[in-house]
Amino acid sequence: MNGRERILAVLEGGPADRLPLMPITMMFAADRIGVPYGRYATDYRVMAEAQLRTAEEFDFDYVSCISDPAREAADCGATVQFFDDQPPAIDEVHARLADKAALAGLKMPDPLGGGRMHDRVQAAALLSQRTAGQRLVEGWIEGPCAEAADLRGINRLMTDFFDDPAFVRELFEWIVEMELRFARAQIDAGAELIGLGDAAASLVGPQIYDEFVRPCEQKLVDSLHAMGAKVRLHICGNTRRILAGIGSLGCDLVDVDFPVPLEAARREMGPRQVLAGNLNPVADVRNGTPATIARAAAECHRQAGPAYILAAGCEVPRDTPVANVLALRDYAQTSQRA
Repeated sequence: MNGRERILAVLEGGPADRLPLMPITMMFAADRIGVPYGRYATDYRVMAEAQLRTAEEFDFDYVSCISDPAREAADCGATVQFFDDQPPAIDEVHARLADKAALAGLKMPDPLGGGRMHDRVQAAALLSQRTAGQRLVEGWIEGPCAEAADLRGINRLMTDFFDDPAFVRELFEWIVEMELRFARAQIDAGAELIGLGDAAASLVGPQIYDEFVRPCEQKLVDSLHAMGAKVRLHICGNTRRILAGIGSLGCDLVDVDFPVPLEAARREMGPRQVLAGNLNPVADVRNGTPATIARAAAECHRQAGPAYILAAGCEVPRDTPVANVLALRDYAQTSQRA
């Protein structure tokens, strides 16, 4: 089996020769080819080269277009700070929608209009061309809660849930339309899996999640499936209180960050939901040893069962020793899924 076949087999509930290996690498990948992260995040050719080289070196089963959450916001006119060797950062003090009235005049960005969204679409196309079906190509979009936080500011959004729920619903609806256009462009370019990053959703409780966030995530998941893509939901942080809601979405793959035991995710989401994670990116992956990483990976595998893909709970830190990433590779290559 090649990497693409291996991932798709597991996502579809079929047999695979071993565990798929899908760690998120961004700054780590840029460092592997010796380029500052600012170039990785702003030039699709650099991103593609870093992803391909890293996947080949460590035998990852996929390559990804993920780099930072500021692509959509930038194309919406948000103020974004760019750095030589760090990820772009959104200026929340002067957020694009600091004035809620600005939503009425906010122009829907064109994902093929030459901006940062277009750069990611070009990355998907180049990765699809270069992998030639050997590895799965993952695109990426922001979820409703995360993108609303990017456009409005996280603190404003959290109070909006209580002070102006009608505005939140209007904003989320607008975001869903934008993200579906963005996803469509990436799928057309060759992405077969769309990562849906909704980090801010970990900050809300079950009531707000079920009332505001989950219906919009559901629309995204259903629409992405209708487009023929697989869906990977990635919510950083502690999602214990909303695990049941996440499990109801029907995602093909759910990332579980390290604060959430995999056995809890398995209990809440059922035996068929494919899970990835939840190795602690710092304590387990960066600061561990090959021996401790093997033990941690085996424990994750035990808790999750066969419907599992090996990954850290979030991004592999840039200064992770090469030997530690090779330990992830070695566990995946020698593991049995049953």
